[in-house]
Amino acid sequence: MAERWPRALAIIGLAGMILGAVDPLEGSVVILPGVGLAALAAFLGKGRWRVLLYWALVLVAVGAAAMWILSTLGGIGGSTGRSDWWGLIVLPYAVGWVMGVVGGVLTLLQFFSRPKLPGQGEKPA
Repeated sequence: MAERWPRALAIIGLAGMILGAVDPLEGSVVILPGVGLAALAAFLGKGRWRVLLYWALVLVAVGAAAMWILSTLGGIGGSTGRSDWWGLIVLPYAVGWVMGVVGGVLTLLQFFSRPKLPGQGEKPA
């Protein structure tokens, strides 16, 4: 029973990361909690990839904050007076998202490949 929660959290987190990618700016309010849920799932399930997900959470938070701040200031390029190079401060968001998706998938694979303990699943014949 206790093993189901980390699996469910990892699935919900991964779904949030993928669905939020449809629109990265507004989707960041779904992606950030999605990475957080995947990291929480890896923590609760003692997943091997939890450190990867912790770093993904930090990178997504920093990059999403930078993206929202730049958006509030009018964006980059064009008549804003900020060159396109300012877009590099948003790079942690993309890197963290990729790390989160990879870490979420690897965590789910680990959770589903664990051998069943006695008393879980089917009863012995």
